[in-house]
Amino acid sequence: MNTMPKTGIILFTGNSHRELAQLISSRLGLDLGHAAVFQKSNRETVVNIADSVRGKDVFLIQTATKDVNNDIMELLVMAYACKTSSARKVIGVIPYLPYCKQSKMRKRGAIVSKLLAKMMCKAGITHLITMDLPQKEIQGFFDVPVDNLRASSFLLNYIRTSIPDYTNAVIVARNPGSAKRAQSFAERLRLGLAVIHGEQKEAESDEVDGRHSPPPILSRTYNPDLGFEVVPVMAAKEKPPMNVVGDVGGRIAIIVDDIIDDVETFVAAAELLKERGAYKIYIMATHGLLSADAPRLLEQAPVDEIVVTNTIPHEVQKMQCPKIKTVDISLMLSEAIRRIYNNESMSYLFRDVSMED
Repeated sequence: MNTMPKTGIILFTGNSHRELAQLISSRLGLDLGHAAVFQKSNRETVVNIADSVRGKDVFLIQTATKDVNNDIMELLVMAYACKTSSARKVIGVIPYLPYCKQSKMRKRGAIVSKLLAKMMCKAGITHLITMDLPQKEIQGFFDVPVDNLRASSFLLNYIRTSIPDYTNAVIVARNPGSAKRAQSFAERLRLGLAVIHGEQKEAESDEVDGRHSPPPILSRTYNPDLGFEVVPVMAAKEKPPMNVVGDVGGRIAIIVDDIIDDVETFVAAAELLKERGAYKIYIMATHGLLSADAPRLLEQAPVDEIVVTNTIPHEVQKMQCPKIKTVDISLMLSEAIRRIYNNESMSYLFRDVSMED
């Protein structure tokens, strides 16, 4: 990639993923800006910007890790510091958007991703670059432009170049909800598709939120004089046993999803695929959170490789589970930064991208 002029642009990073920030700055031919981001003894976040940002386009590189709330505060304080220091633009480069899974109303909860979007905009972020949002509608929570990049081209290239005999593979959706993404992979690779139906773990859509609860008064019947009428009671769902829809016998099974966090369902899916005759099993996702004891469970599972991108740091997890492989997506992020700074079209990065990717 061609180096960029150093006068009107500056990159800063928090403490969430300095390795990715270094890769991006190296590809752009820039040095990271000097900023001290730390916590005081009382856990308050402190940001000291050492370089002048007046009239410049500032790009803040910060992702979400296990220390998600601290990562958010670092981002908000950095953005506000740049805003009040007369930066021309403040662009957030957030490969994995924190709280993106909390984008729906549940019982008497909150749509936290919308709250976070309002906080970012209020802090001074004028543009957002992120990657593979689980729900594309999250872009509507922001009052600023959002570029939701896709990592599917990097994962597809990994399949073609690093999985021997991938033409004998079948793309597997872990549940019906991820079938569209799996179908997109299958169509681009000219491969078959399988879907796992029925889960051991309760799906988010089946959580008790009050909408399907029967009314507390069941003895009341219809009275033509008073007009009382019983509201029809929704029948309870019964999940079927886990089953594979599609043939995986004697094939390579590639499970695709957007996020790998708690891995119990992935492990159960891999065991089922092994029972059905798959001789190799891969798990691929954009974001590898791999929380709690996920590395240990994956190491013991009948999985050959777990392929994730470096939107989230997972070096510690890789030491616990050598099966974890990393795909570098810094090239796409650096190209997005270059195009935004030069006021070039972003459509090149979205060519041949569908809503299912």
